[in-house]
Amino acid sequence: MLVLTRKLGESIAIDDHIKIRVVQIKGKQVRLGIEAPKDTKIHREEVYLAIQSQNTESVNTTSESTRAVAKLLKP
Repeated sequence: MLVLTRKLGESIAIDDHIKIRVVQIKGKQVRLGIEAPKDTKIHREEVYLAIQSQNTESVNTTSESTRAVAKLLKP
């Protein structure tokens, strides 16, 4: 892990397309601004883990439950 020290207004460049800037420091919280291409997915870690969990659950869906949902969706 790379650990860097930045002051308010300073930034970190990742590759040629991503910039992370320290926008605000308030007590123990640091607010970061992230500039990245629109196709770059950026999530807080807890949101990312929830998405991964839901994706794993959807892969493990049985064909029986898939048929039941399809039956409910048919007009």
